[in-house]
Amino acid sequence: MAEITVKLVRSRIGTTPAQRKLLDSLGLKRREQVKSFKDTPAIRGIIAKVSHLVALVD
Repeated sequence: MAEITVKLVRSRIGTTPAQRKLLDSLGLKRREQVKSFKDTPAIRGIIAKVSHLVALVD
């Protein structure tokens, strides 16, 4: 199965509590932190909700 690598590029400061929970579920706590996930619809949905805070890394 393919993998997606996500990087937190914007700060969590000023985000809504729901967005913080989504970032927590991804395990992204600090700026510039990078995590890899299996490419599933659930992960894609979470990334779509916080797309203004994260970036996909090649």
